[in-house]
Amino acid sequence: MFRIPVESVMSFNEGQLEEKTVDEPTIDKPAQNFATFVHRAILADMFRNITVTWAKNMIFHSLHIMVENPYEEDHYMCKIDLKTWQFWGKKGLKSFKVDEKRVDVFWDLRSAKFSSGSPEPTSDYYVALVSEEEVVLILGDQKKEAFKRTKCRPSLQDAALVHKKEIVFARKCFCTKTTLGQGKTEHNIIIESALSGPCDPEMWISIDGTASIRITNLHWRFRGNETIMVDDLPVQILWDVHDWLYNGQHSGAGMFIFKQGADEPESIHLDGEDLANLSSSIDFCHFLYAWKTE
Repeated sequence: MFRIPVESVMSFNEGQLEEKTVDEPTIDKPAQNFATFVHRAILADMFRNITVTWAKNMIFHSLHIMVENPYEEDHYMCKIDLKTWQFWGKKGLKSFKVDEKRVDVFWDLRSAKFSSGSPEPTSDYYVALVSEEEVVLILGDQKKEAFKRTKCRPSLQDAALVHKKEIVFARKCFCTKTTLGQGKTEHNIIIESALSGPCDPEMWISIDGTASIRITNLHWRFRGNETIMVDDLPVQILWDVHDWLYNGQHSGAGMFIFKQGADEPESIHLDGEDLANLSSSIDFCHFLYAWKTE
């Protein structure tokens, strides 16, 4: 059984944050897609993890920001409702305190574009965290508009994206974006599978429309890893789809990790200890939990 390490993907219920194990779906509620990004930035005079989570289902759409408190278990939280039928909620300003220092969150999603089912915008938006007249973290492609509105200078130390986690629901085709290869270029990733029928189950993983990995004989290769080249740099892909094959359709998620850099095949296994090590490493990692639906 997998548990998400340290800066966990969160499940949000009535405005409260509750840490969940990956294989404990909410049965009585619509499927909720989550995208969580952990950034490392200077805020209130020290480096902190800033966790940004987009959450969406048929009922709600929200943005949650959690700033690490290294001295206590209670972290600093800010929640923003982004209900699709409330246009006024698509632009705003909200403030909270971190170590008695004010943090302002500016956002504008009035023109934001979303891919199908994705909780996070793909373009035409910004979210900016401001403290002590510095923009410590900025999300989205409208950076010029964000700086104009906040009237603050950029931080001397750019925020670094540490890792991304997603919970995605789909029938058999899972789509995501991730930052791999040279620079900060986002790449489109599609995971497809054929688990039933007369042939042996198999799975394909494509990057930017090109089939990068084909895994046949999934009955025997439900866990594994391969290294491919993206922008002339090695990227390691790890997978575990045991629950797709043997535990029933709704009993567990398929798990995928995209990690820049090559490792020895036996050096990483998808257990809790190695997941924690991956989460705390400097290199960017993307964790994807793929839930199959009917």
